Amino acid sequence: MGYSLTTLWYERQRFLPAVLAVAFSAVLVAVQAGLVLGLISMTSLPVDRASADVWVGYPGVRSVDLGRPIPERWVVKLEAQPEVERAETAVLGFSLWTRAGTGTTVSEVCTVVGTRLTPDGLAVPEAVRSDPDLLAKLGVFGAVAVDESELGRLGIRGVGEYADVVGVRVQVVGLVKGYKSLGGPYLFCSAQTARAALSYPPGQVTYLVARTRTPADAAAVARRVSGYPQLTALTGPDFSTRSRMHWLLTTKAGIAVGFTALLGLLVGAVVTSQTLYAATAASRREYATLRAMGIPRWRLKASVLLQSFWVGLFGVAVAAPVTLLLVEAAAALGTDVRLHPLVVAGAAGVTMVMAVGSGLAALRSVQGVDPAHNLR
Repeated sequence: MGYSLTTLWYERQRFLPAVLAVAFSAVLVAVQAGLVLGLISMTSLPVDRASADVWVGYPGVRSVDLGRPIPERWVVKLEAQPEVERAETAVLGFSLWTRAGTGTTVSEVCTVVGTRLTPDGLAVPEAVRSDPDLLAKLGVFGAVAVDESELGRLGIRGVGEYADVVGVRVQVVGLVKGYKSLGGPYLFCSAQTARAALSYPPGQVTYLVARTRTPADAAAVARRVSGYPQLTALTGPDFSTRSRMHWLLTTKAGIAVGFTALLGLLVGAVVTSQTLYAATAASRREYATLRAMGIPRWRLKASVLLQSFWVGLFGVAVAAPVTLLLVEAAAALGTDVRLHPLVVAGAAGVTMVMAVGSGLAALRSVQGVDPAHNLR
């Protein structure tokens, strides 16, 4: 190990490109994975920011924004569960926002989120239920709240402006933060406004939601309610995960970002492998001298692998601060990059495997090392 480190230090100019290639790969994998997590997490915000423990929708619902109408009266099936403390309804789905401006018309798909507007509402997003003034304003039919970062997409400048949502005249009465959407911008409103905006017939809702006496009871309630053939029940965390996985695995966004990260990893692997091979080949005379001194061939191979390990470790060390700086820069630009511990550990692990694999490829440069090499 000491010999490998000493070699790296004295031949640092030769090994520096390999370290930088490893760092580049680690940064790209970590940032791309964090970007995917940040983007996909937007799709489950209505579930993540609500206080409901159980969500009930139509059979096989794949994502929170892909619900279908179910009878509101079925809420009694949820209320009948002994672990349920309270049950409510929610109306949620895609609609079309149309805003007529000066000479132009903005049409944008939007996600309407209609709930029971009380401070303890189960499906009310946290930013809305924590603002009594906004709750009161949203009680008026046609009143909506949007995320302040979505004003440009909606073609408006701020509070007080009007638009049309499938024939329903709506007015923006408030702004929230932290609810940017991957699909259509979120419109938070009352259940009555949402029914009209989604053209739901009377007595129809999208979801039944419930709070259980303890969070641990949610799984049992979901399992029991799913026994009804007309319903699918999921705990809040399970529904959040299902929504994210739907967007990640069945849409092009997750696949495209994953392919980019894989491409960066392959580029880093090729550069690292070639750099290690060239550095090892340039040291053939030294390895031949070690063979003449009686050092076994397996020790020479182990030295090459240790060099690749240290190159990978130094590359990850260089990548760490660069990744943090890029995440901060992305946050300043309004992009959420989530460096979950599993993402960080996964990026570091994949990068180290790539570096050691490059070392294995570089072993071919010492296969034919012979003491007679120095006599030529």
